[in-house]
Amino acid sequence: MRLSLKTKFTLATSLLVLAVVAVVSALYLGRLTSQVLHQADDRARFVAQQVFLACQNALADASETGRAPSSLKPEDIREYVRTTLDNSSPLNSLIESAVGYSPTIYEITISGDDGAVLVSSDASKRGQMAPARPSVDLLVHGGFINQLRTLYGPPQTYEYSLPFSLGSGPFGNIRIGLSSTLLRDEISPGLHSALYWALGSVLLSTLLALLVSRITLAPLERISKQLDRISAGEFDFEPAVARGDELGVVSTKITGIGKQLHDVREIFSTLRENLDQVMQGLGDGLLLFNAEGRAVLVSPSVEKFLGARVEDLRGRFVSEIFPARHPLRGVLRVEGEQIESVESTEVTLERGSHPLRIRASAQVIREHGKRMGAMVTLHDIETLERIGNQLQVSERLAALGRVTAGVAHEVKNPLNSMRLWLEVLKANMPIDPEPQQAVKMLDSEIDRLDRAVKTFLNFTKPVEINLEETDLRALIEEVLDAARPSIAKASLELSVDLPENFPAVLLDRQLIHQCVLNLLLNASSFTPPGGRVTIHLQRQGDYAVISVSDTGKGISPEDRGKIFQLFFTTRPGGTGIGLANTFRFVQLHNGRIGFESETGNGTTFRVELPLARTEAASPPSSAQPPPSAKVRDFSQPFATEKR
Repeated sequence: MRLSLKTKFTLATSLLVLAVVAVVSALYLGRLTSQVLHQADDRARFVAQQVFLACQNALADASETGRAPSSLKPEDIREYVRTTLDNSSPLNSLIESAVGYSPTIYEITISGDDGAVLVSSDASKRGQMAPARPSVDLLVHGGFINQLRTLYGPPQTYEYSLPFSLGSGPFGNIRIGLSSTLLRDEISPGLHSALYWALGSVLLSTLLALLVSRITLAPLERISKQLDRISAGEFDFEPAVARGDELGVVSTKITGIGKQLHDVREIFSTLRENLDQVMQGLGDGLLLFNAEGRAVLVSPSVEKFLGARVEDLRGRFVSEIFPARHPLRGVLRVEGEQIESVESTEVTLERGSHPLRIRASAQVIREHGKRMGAMVTLHDIETLERIGNQLQVSERLAALGRVTAGVAHEVKNPLNSMRLWLEVLKANMPIDPEPQQAVKMLDSEIDRLDRAVKTFLNFTKPVEINLEETDLRALIEEVLDAARPSIAKASLELSVDLPENFPAVLLDRQLIHQCVLNLLLNASSFTPPGGRVTIHLQRQGDYAVISVSDTGKGISPEDRGKIFQLFFTTRPGGTGIGLANTFRFVQLHNGRIGFESETGNGTTFRVELPLARTEAASPPSSAQPPPSAKVRDFSQPFATEKR
């Protein structure tokens, strides 16, 4: 809840007074509590001494009258003392008066050294064992908080004990019981008085603060109305507060800002149309908020990040676009309708089974020191990594092509010379089996090297592309006809998901045919019998997406970074050229290739090819992309698996 400045001022003043009153009251209450406890302790000590003297007098009077214990046995002496003290009128009167008139003494007990009660103000306890009670010193010398917790907690009885002797040895104790309830009753009047004073002080300070705030902050209300008029498009030419103090200066500056804002709004309305056209080509998401926190510009790419249409986002406030618990709300440090400046921060947005990794940043826009709005930029990290990795792979393939081309040319000429001289050698060698076998072996190795050189030259040879508008669905059917025998031979199930109608794609039929065939054959080679190979075609924006999935063993993490490298293969008898060519052919079509893999659960390759034209009237395909696997490795060369 947003509080007004007047309310904040009143609350601050009230809280300050409350804090002062609380501190003073706490000091007063602590001193009062300590004083009451010390007085109760002193009174208990005094009463214990009086009872001790009364006991001495009672025993002395009994001795003078000739009374004595029947024997010197401890039990006879204890019974003699108990009878003497119990029959002593002065002692009993002292005990009754001390308990009756003392506000804190709860009980007075005289017990023997064995703990048995001889005399007590509570007649029911005579002859019983005296209960163990905490010493009153623990309460008197305890902390203030502990004292209050004890006094206002469950009722307890604390005890002051005065030991006394009879003859040459200890005989018993005089126990003065102090009740926490009686002590609390002594403190409560002072506590209530302090509470009343505190409440009165707080109420009075609140009323005074409210009155002062109304008088002091009245100009702010006029300034607020001035800002409301500016927000509604009504611009004042005179300050709302004609004063020479700070508020008058603020009103004058607001008037000047309003005039500038009027000019800016006119310019902004003209530029917005141009910006909309520019943002149509942006791959990054861009949101521009005004000073009120309302979205005034939203790029079309934002729909991919936030899952809402541009028309639904434009004009909405920050809190509506980034509600509570939205992953971007905390990253952008949203407070109310304002966004603070944020450096580039990575965050993951949940999009069903396919999380979207983005990099978000925010910049506060100011003019002449005044906040005019904020701009939020959203970058697709996976797209950036994919483009970067594809460039790296392209550079590596190009460099490798240049090297292999040079090596192939340098090796081919010596190979030709070696073959000629080998033929001469064969014609002049004896017909013995061993020399002939050696020559035959050399001839075979030269043929193998010659085939490798030809492979180098074919890979580095420029590819001529014959682009034509193609029915991609029909092309995939042709590829399936070629791949079905291999898939059936591997005892695999083939699942095909092709839409009935699909836009034309501008491509080279032969190259894309080879690309898709490579992926299907690769999938069938690494899927155990009884598994499934799936091919799926869908439209995503302006791209046609071909997905080839299998239920094989997946690609190991250590191989994912090398999947598109030339001559890299994990298949026995493989050449390591198929996926390298597939990568190159897709790039020649300005497309993208990537993959998702989970070890033990298969792999999905995705080939994205641009459509021949953007069909505005044709809605995007409703088909969903393949489910996201647990391992995505677009950070390795974008598609990371070659088996």
